[in-house]
Amino acid sequence: MAIETTLSIIKPDAVERNLIGKIISRFEEDGLRPVAIRRQHLSRAEAEGFYAVHKERPFFGELVEFMTRSPVVIMALRGEDAVAKNREIMGATNPAQAADGTIRKLYANSIGENSVHGSDSVENAAIEVAYFFRTTEIAD
Repeated sequence: MAIETTLSIIKPDAVERNLIGKIISRFEEDGLRPVAIRRQHLSRAEAEGFYAVHKERPFFGELVEFMTRSPVVIMALRGEDAVAKNREIMGATNPAQAADGTIRKLYANSIGENSVHGSDSVENAAIEVAYFFRTTEIAD
């Protein structure tokens, strides 16, 4: 198994409900440790840039509005097979289809307000981590 670094964002809906500690604890319990972390209120430009891959999709505007409505917590998580493990811990995008015990099953309000973001591949994880963190901000 490879040691990887992946991006995780605790989204506004979860931050607003004071779930930061519970979500971070869940990652740590399953072997992913935060190596960079910050609470930030994303600007419209930051959210649009980060989600540019979805620009042509009908939900893009709503996604940007959601991600900029209040602060988020952005983390680089590191561990064995971190990308796949993070996605497993998060659960399916639709909380109604998420496995019991996953973050989205426990905390998501809806498909749109699904509490967490996680990178979907090792390649995208590298891009996403670099979008938010300088290499000097990542501490093993």
